[in-house]
Amino acid sequence: MPDAEDRQLSRPDGAGSDSARGGRTLVMGVVNVTPDSFSDGGRWFDADAAIAHGLELVADGADLLDVGGESTRPGAARVEPEEELRRVVPVIRELAGRGIRVSVDTMRAATALAAVEAGAEIINDVSAGLADAAMGRIAAETGVHYVAMHWRGHSDRMDSLAEYTDVATEVRDELATRIDSLVAAGVDPGRLILDPGLGFAKRGEQNWQLLGRLDVLAGLGLPLLIGASRKRFLGAMLPDDAPVEERDLPSAVVSVLSAQAGAWGVRVHDVRSTRRALDVLGAWQSGARG
Repeated sequence: MPDAEDRQLSRPDGAGSDSARGGRTLVMGVVNVTPDSFSDGGRWFDADAAIAHGLELVADGADLLDVGGESTRPGAARVEPEEELRRVVPVIRELAGRGIRVSVDTMRAATALAAVEAGAEIINDVSAGLADAAMGRIAAETGVHYVAMHWRGHSDRMDSLAEYTDVATEVRDELATRIDSLVAAGVDPGRLILDPGLGFAKRGEQNWQLLGRLDVLAGLGLPLLIGASRKRFLGAMLPDDAPVEERDLPSAVVSVLSAQAGAWGVRVHDVRSTRRALDVLGAWQSGARG
């Protein structure tokens, strides 16, 4: 396993992982190795298909890939640990072996460890360590970057947990508690990235309130990853019969607005449109600087 120093994650321009330093926002392409993803209907469930899709996303401009073997869509059932490993490890090993930066999307410490051993540079845990008490220790021991997402419960019950008085403040405070727990487990705070968990125990208007107040979360002083791509609250803006791919345009708009707000990265399904939208933003900002 490479040393932690070998795994320093930075923006393509070398600006580092601190969004305040002004480097361009990273694009994380989604590779779902699942038969029941809401976003692609299991098109990449086969390992060879998933690898080919990952390569296409990189060609489209992805800076890194997020490989997951368990759907976290509302109502989704959990998969067995062995099955999750079977799905993700070969894909991660092949993509990482080609020099691609890879993240593993998992709530299980054992899967995270196997993925890092296969070449993953980031653990993307939608539960921020709440689903598996060993996750903090694994993140600390491997020394990779760790995405801690705001989470209140598994997919089969998360919709019932969307009760807030002030969603931005409460999400910030709950993430702060998770940061303290992870650091206590030995995780280097310089390796932490936060995700507000759009769509996870949040109703539509709560997602917009979070996006509109990203400065509240940024106050925690850690990089932010925004994962709005193709989610229900964007679909609610479209006709009821609109295919899920029609959510890509609003997803790209959210990515641009998130980048303007200082997001470290955006997690998306349609990398091409997002990359082009962010390139336009970059040209605009460059022009403003003269």
